[in-house]
Amino acid sequence: MISTELKATIQGAYTRFLEAKSLKPRYGQRLMIAEVAKVLGDIPCDDEGRRAGEPAVVAVEAGTGTGKTVAYSLAAIPAAKAAGKRLVIATATVALQEQIVFKDLPDLMRNSGLNFSFALAKGRGRYLCLSKLDILVQEGHAQTSQAQLLEEEGFRIDVDERSLKLFNSMIEKLAGNRWDGDRDSWPESLEDEDWARLTTDHSQCTGRHCPNFQQCVFYKAREGMGKVDVIVTNHDMVLADLALGGGAVLPAPRDTMYVFDEGHHLPDKAIGHFAHYSRLRSTADWLEQTAKNLTKLLAQHPLPGDLGKLIEQVPELAREIRTQQQFMFTLCEQVADFRPGEDNEGRERPRYRFPGGVVPDEIREVGVELKKGFARLNDVFTRLTDLLKEGMGGEVSIGIASHQAEEWYPLFGSLQTRAQGNWELWTAFTAEDPEDSPPMARWLTLAESGALFDIEVNASPILAAEMLRRSLWNVAHGALVTSATLTALGKFDRFRMRSGLPRDAVSCVVPSPFVHGDAGLLRVPDLKADPRDAAGHTAAIIRELPGIVEDARGALVLFSSRKQMQDVFDGLDRDWRKLVLIQGNLSKQETLNKHKARVDDGQHSVLFGLASFAEGVDLPGAYCEHVVIAKIPFAVPDDPVEAALAEWIEARGGNPFMEIAVPDASLRLIQACGRLLRTEQDRGVITLLDRRLVTQRYGKAILNALPPFRREIS
Repeated sequence: MISTELKATIQGAYTRFLEAKSLKPRYGQRLMIAEVAKVLGDIPCDDEGRRAGEPAVVAVEAGTGTGKTVAYSLAAIPAAKAAGKRLVIATATVALQEQIVFKDLPDLMRNSGLNFSFALAKGRGRYLCLSKLDILVQEGHAQTSQAQLLEEEGFRIDVDERSLKLFNSMIEKLAGNRWDGDRDSWPESLEDEDWARLTTDHSQCTGRHCPNFQQCVFYKAREGMGKVDVIVTNHDMVLADLALGGGAVLPAPRDTMYVFDEGHHLPDKAIGHFAHYSRLRSTADWLEQTAKNLTKLLAQHPLPGDLGKLIEQVPELAREIRTQQQFMFTLCEQVADFRPGEDNEGRERPRYRFPGGVVPDEIREVGVELKKGFARLNDVFTRLTDLLKEGMGGEVSIGIASHQAEEWYPLFGSLQTRAQGNWELWTAFTAEDPEDSPPMARWLTLAESGALFDIEVNASPILAAEMLRRSLWNVAHGALVTSATLTALGKFDRFRMRSGLPRDAVSCVVPSPFVHGDAGLLRVPDLKADPRDAAGHTAAIIRELPGIVEDARGALVLFSSRKQMQDVFDGLDRDWRKLVLIQGNLSKQETLNKHKARVDDGQHSVLFGLASFAEGVDLPGAYCEHVVIAKIPFAVPDDPVEAALAEWIEARGGNPFMEIAVPDASLRLIQACGRLLRTEQDRGVITLLDRRLVTQRYGKAILNALPPFRREIS
């Protein structure tokens, strides 16, 4: 039972917030506050303040307009403080992360009476490395002679005048306290290529041995994080921390309450974190280059002791593995047709998936040899980096000066990371899958490698459920997952299967304040064309579309395939095409800005978009008065992870179409329909150009799961 004191704190904060902003309470928001408080505010603990009972997890689907951030913050911040825990709020997108840090939480502090501190946590890659900037500016050529020996690893960087000007400007702004070293606060947009020269990762960072450690912007940001009540970050950073055992970058899971906003992305993000890949030809080239560079290094610098002995092992070992790598390339080439280009029907021929995740014995045997080889290489590089770390301190003599150990450490750290990545790939690729668990998806993909083609080897889990259960739900003090789309076909079954939510997790749907029946009309016209007949369906859209959206100032037309989007655009009358902004010609943000500018000028504007325009696009009022959806958004059937999941479900006697394809399509369709009403004042029409919604049994289930708009079905 939630304590009277905590209940009074939460209720008082909500009342003050509403009064300060002259707002009326929203039913859905109140319901969400109550559900979150009930679960996170009443967690049984032992004498040391650790959770003593079952996992405390709540999943809340809250429709657009509910005010989710305010609801979960008002409940979770006091609950975390009362339990002596830290609150970590994680989002899937940078846009929401920044909105929470710069708008929502400051607003809550000003108006609710709650007293809390908060900070934004980003990965090391968002921050400048001062040592790298120093080297780039001082030397102009970017590196010392030792680093040039390993130029293939990306350490040799010829600095052109444009770059030098940028780097000098950064130094000036840092010196004048006009920049904090955070990529996101640099006034102009930075090219990825430029930024990659200026940042580092954990394998290259010398930490306290770095001459710039006291001024390091990343460590300063992390230090600030250690003192705050609320940390705002992204799903990727939480998952990366959990993959390291938890507590490496963020607070330890047992001392943390988590909020996962945009939580429907969490299972896919988790799969991505445990997926592995490696390119055969480019890795073979890297091994050859490493062998050459280290042979050259030993010739120029005879090294005494363990350091020399370890480095001496690498060239021979690298060439041994390279031979196996080339043999694997030949075997994979024989599995499928990997010549670049297209087949007779115009399809790309880039992929071959191993059915059931079962790799042929011959390939598996070579994979096991590669796993052993990279394990040995990883071990040598790990011992080398440990030795260099000792040498950096200057207390232990390793045969080179401490400043030289500092120069070499990032280079060998980078080599170790790549060796470890390959070892992880071959471990996952050759592992025997447990009988009762979902298998790994394993596949080969055609990849470009300069003038030659390369083969990429992939291994990925098909469900993140077990990993999330083990690393997150079972160890966290408490957790909330929320999104406008957690259910599919009105149930949480899909999300539970993919995310591994504990059996006792509380789940609920809180209503949106929108009155869908008054605000929106859902039309399903009869185009006299079956969406499965691509040419006929496209011709019908070309014929009918101008009439469908003629009354809307701003319209959004969503397609499931780029080909159909382009074909419809090409088939429209030339004058009508002038109204259309098609995704891909400009950046997403530029496209949206141009669309808004046209509508603001009183012109008609029509956006053509794919899946990324069906979610997270905010076009209130006149910017989007009509959403047209070309087809039920079924997933592309050739995604290897989804195909492997379908195969596994079928092997267990299930129906993958009804268990995966239909719920997934339902979820995507709800997200697409969510583009219409963004505020309580919005009004508009949704037109679905797919008769399967009313002719197929599964279509009716999808239709009935949509928000309760008025319907007009031909």
